[in-house]
Parts: sequence; structure tokens; C-alpha cells
Amino acid sequence: MEKASSKVLKTSAREIAYVSLFVVITAVCSWISLPFAVPFTLQTFAVYLSFFVLKGRKSLLSIVSYITLGLIGVPVFSSFKGGASVLFGATGGYIWGFILVILILWAFTPLLKNKVALIFACLISLFVCYIFGTVFFVKVYSQKSSISFIKALSFCVFPFILPDMLKIFLAYVVSEKIKKTIKNQETIKKI
Repeated sequence: MEKASSKVLKTSAREIAYVSLFVVITAVCSWISLPFAVPFTLQTFAVYLSFFVLKGRKSLLSIVSYITLGLIGVPVFSSFKGGASVLFGATGGYIWGFILVILILWAFTPLLKNKVALIFACLISLFVCYIFGTVFFVKVYSQKSSISFIKALSFCVFPFILPDMLKIFLAYVVSEKIKKTIKNQETIKKI
């Protein structure tokens, strides 16, 4: 009995470590930023990487933890910012959209061994994040001055489509290397 509970604790500790690691990775990737209307960061890379490595529940926990840290003021967002003003500001919808990305990918999990389904799931989740973020952007921005949805798309989404697709592809490639390394280390531990 003691051995079984020890294994549960060990697994939980490992899961907590992986989730925490991906919170940090997401924060660091958000700090790598080029300032545009919507800052160009590597957050998208980190969000997809967390899903590809951790899968559903753990990647969702990682992203929710990241957002929660930012909400309470820890400077985990682009330009070393944190606080509710970021999450409820004009570009905050794209950050909230990361939760939708993970939920959509998680819903597609049974199909993701098929590369076509994986690509489809990634594109759908990215599209939903864009739409959610842009609607949020227009809603917040319109409180100061008017902006059309199409105009918001023109500087909040269109410039980022190809770079985001590249980031998703790179996240997948890197995740395969990470999973292979983790698997090799676990095999070595068993010897």
C-alpha cells in the first residue's frame, strides 16, 4: 500500500513540476516580444508546445496558472507586464483565447494521431483564438474610439497568421524532441 501511494505522490510531483515548467516557459516566451498593436511574442509557440507535450488537463492547468499569475500582478505577459489591466485591456482577449485553444485541442485529442486532424485542430483552435481576441479587442477599443472588426483584423490578426502557423509547426517539432528525451530518460531510470 505504501508503495502505491508513493507512486501517486511521485506522479503528482512530476506533474506539478511539468506544469510549473510550462508556466515558466510561457512567461519567458511572452517576454520575447516585438511591439505591434498586438505584441508579437512566442506565447503561441509556448501554448501549443504545452499542449503537445503535456496534453489536455496538464496543459490547461499550465495555461490557467500562467493567466492567474498574470491576473494577480506577476509580470508574466509581454513587455514584463502583469495585472488585470492587461487581461481586460484591448489585447487581453488573445490571452484568454489560449484557454480556448487548449480546450479545442483537448476535444480533438482522440483524432490527433492523424496528421491531417492535428493540422485541422491547430487551425481551428488558432482561428477561434483570433476571433475571440479580436471581438474582445473591438469591444474594449471601441470604448475609446470606434474601430471596425475588419480593421481590427487587419492589424491584430492578418500580420500574425503565417508567423503563428510557423510557431505551431515549430512547437510540434520541438515537442517531439522533448517527448523523445523524456521517454529515453524514463527508460534509463528503469534500468
